[in-house]
Amino acid sequence: MRFRFSPALPRSPGFTSGDALVVLGLAALLYAALSLAWRAPAVVRGPTISLSPAALPYYALLSTTRMTAAYVLSLGFSVAYCYAAALSRTARRFLMPLLDVLQSVPILSFLPVVLLGLSAVLPQKVAAEIAAIVLIFTSQAWNLTFSFYQSITTIPTELREAAAVFRLDPWLRFKTLELPFAALGLIWNSMMSWAGGWFFLMAAEIFTVGSRDFRLPGLGAYLQLAANRGDLHAVASGVGALVVTIVLIDQLLWRPLLAWADKFRLDAVAGEEAPRSWLHDLLSRSWLVERVLTRVFTPLSERVDGFLHRRLSDRVAVPLEGPVETRLSLRAIGVAGVAGAALLYGAYRAARLLATLPAASLEPIGLGLLATFLRVGAALVVALAWTLPLGVAIGMNRRLASLLQPVVQVVAAIPATALFPVIVLVLLSSAGGLNLAAIVLMLMGTQWYLLFNVIAGASAIPQDLRFTTELLRLPWLERWRVLILPAIFPYVVTGAITAGGGAWNASIVAEHVEFAGHSHSTIGIGSLIASATIKGDYPLLLASTLALVVTVVLINRTFWRWMYRMAEERYRME
Repeated sequence: MRFRFSPALPRSPGFTSGDALVVLGLAALLYAALSLAWRAPAVVRGPTISLSPAALPYYALLSTTRMTAAYVLSLGFSVAYCYAAALSRTARRFLMPLLDVLQSVPILSFLPVVLLGLSAVLPQKVAAEIAAIVLIFTSQAWNLTFSFYQSITTIPTELREAAAVFRLDPWLRFKTLELPFAALGLIWNSMMSWAGGWFFLMAAEIFTVGSRDFRLPGLGAYLQLAANRGDLHAVASGVGALVVTIVLIDQLLWRPLLAWADKFRLDAVAGEEAPRSWLHDLLSRSWLVERVLTRVFTPLSERVDGFLHRRLSDRVAVPLEGPVETRLSLRAIGVAGVAGAALLYGAYRAARLLATLPAASLEPIGLGLLATFLRVGAALVVALAWTLPLGVAIGMNRRLASLLQPVVQVVAAIPATALFPVIVLVLLSSAGGLNLAAIVLMLMGTQWYLLFNVIAGASAIPQDLRFTTELLRLPWLERWRVLILPAIFPYVVTGAITAGGGAWNASIVAEHVEFAGHSHSTIGIGSLIASATIKGDYPLLLASTLALVVTVVLINRTFWRWMYRMAEERYRME
């Protein structure tokens, strides 16, 4: 096993015509949603949220159900999206710029438009449920998508060649190669996705647009209401219920999955002590589970394999180094033409709406972008400074991981927005004021993307490579240079991209805060979006959102995409 080092790679192109097309489409969709939003009911009243501790178990069940629905959608979306992007250059030219845009869209600025648009055509409760699941989905999907894409594009060449030699069809290749290779990264990023979902839960379950109050019973609504009223006792009760929920999910789901997925590590020698799970050990010794697997699951799996093999037997895996070129059918071209015409019309209508924006609003948007960019950069630097050493320590030490994994999960999943009012009260009197508080909230909401990816990368380093560095008696600094940093580099890039997108998203709640009837704001694009949402200033909301999206896409296309290509081609283990 080795790392393949290639010559210096050319820098990825900046803002391309594909990016421009995607942004035009986004503007058209925004305008279409705004058109529906104008027809929404003038007054909306959500159900009453009880702050009684007795309601917490029921609220926890409701919130967990929404999180599960969003996660299932996110996982299915990630697998389908990555396959389309990885296997076809034609699709990749459109899908990868689209993914850059999607993960950079500030969903908190989209949410009021989505809510109002859905409430114009659906019953209020259904609209609120769909909007909440969509918001949680967007906090989970991009992390999983980047993780799975990074995994299937960095599979060692010898494993691809082995799949071709054994003439595996696409289903068996996915089942026996791609999914096992991506398993560890997907599990750790799934934990991070759930933590991100908990972070946005408060915004998903209570949202106010003018006189319209959308709310859903759940832990997020409980914490939001408690924070708005300044009821610290209720906040503590809600956080306690959330912690209990997270610990139960960790013990009943993530620990067993990590213990099961340890067999997929690329080790040529025996590793350290494997991850342990009492539930995994209990189920592995269960006679009933064994009978179910033997009598039900195995025959069903064989039937599915046989059915898919008959359908896909003419498609055999080939040891490709990248996606292949495909041609679009006439039907696809026709559909694309009709969709393009609709998007152009929507973009034209959106441009007319933007034309009503006063010219004086352009300067605050530019200053806001610069201020938020500096805060996002500061948050990423601080996050990298502590997540790299701690993540490597946890990922390379199984005993330490067994102790700290549940702690990290609990801390990562506690919504920073629930604690932020207290942080604001403490930091407002400091020299940094809300500027410092905004960076702290961005950090609290996004540093975990980096930590979980670093842990996944460090835990995936083959044990034989670790033993080799020990036998060579490499100094600590040299071991980081030749093994650890190259091995975790793809994971760090994945974590940094998603953390950066999350930080831009979190700016909306970080730069404009309401607590106990008082509003606090600072200069930033997030503050502009939040104030435009509250005032119902749709031209400013559209302009600020598009400016944020274009800025993040430019950063992704000029820096992060280059780093991603380097991770794919220079730091693949062969």
